Amino acid sequence: MNIHQDRLLIVGAGVIGSVYALRFAQYGLDVTMLARGHRLDVLKKDGLRYNDNGKIKQISIKTIEKLENDDIYDYIFVPVRYDQAESALTLIKNNQSRTIVTLTNTVGYDDWLEIVGDRLLPGFPGAGGDIKEDVLYAQFGSEKHQGTIFGEINGRITERVRELAHIFKSVDLHYEIQQDILAFHISHTAIAITNKYFYTHDGMVDLETARSADILIKIAADIKQNIHLLEQNGIPVIPPETKRMTELSDNDIISGYRQMLSNDFIIDVKLGNHAIRQKAEIMLLDEMFHKKLSIQR
Repeated sequence: MNIHQDRLLIVGAGVIGSVYALRFAQYGLDVTMLARGHRLDVLKKDGLRYNDNGKIKQISIKTIEKLENDDIYDYIFVPVRYDQAESALTLIKNNQSRTIVTLTNTVGYDDWLEIVGDRLLPGFPGAGGDIKEDVLYAQFGSEKHQGTIFGEINGRITERVRELAHIFKSVDLHYEIQQDILAFHISHTAIAITNKYFYTHDGMVDLETARSADILIKIAADIKQNIHLLEQNGIPVIPPETKRMTELSDNDIISGYRQMLSNDFIIDVKLGNHAIRQKAEIMLLDEMFHKKLSIQR
């Protein structure tokens, strides 16, 4: 009896792409990574190297440098930064695979739909971390609301949504099918863009500065202001935990950020090499968020 095994392609071998590839490979799924340059060379030579509770381990992953139009996958995952999404989708637009899952920040899908049409299935990753000296230091969220988020733009629970949920369940990953995926994305952006205060002209602030009142007061104020903008524009604030941040005092928000910034993993996510590379994404998201909400008002 022949049992179909989904073919999965991950476009990009950064932190998010690597951690999903690792999980899929560990559970024996048919996964391939599209990579280029130094990262491709490292994956071919050493496999995917990763930190497992202080031990550096390795797993072999299939790689390609170019996606042929007739090389068909059941799901193509595109876990790239927002400022890279259009170029990544353009790179694969002529491929005939039927579902393309974007795992990234955004405030809208119009430009992406023009490139790949209704093959688009928007999502958001449930993982974070960094790559240091070609070794992956990353992890998935441990709770449902920290899992992988995805859903059809029209909110329907389609067959491809159910099958994707089955894939995540088969590799023991938390996930959530979000029926208002656009509202989720804009809500998440409202919080994510406040990370702009951690950037300096040529890098990131140090940990002491990141935990200072000067920066965290600005973050608390922006969080509340951005959520109010969502509400004024009639956009549902998702998840409820985000909406409840408007009910917190500034001191509570500041305390929460200081607690997060006492965790080594969160420090890496917020202030590490991966965060430095996110500067262009955060700044563009900040611009697009305010442009979109000022137009809708």
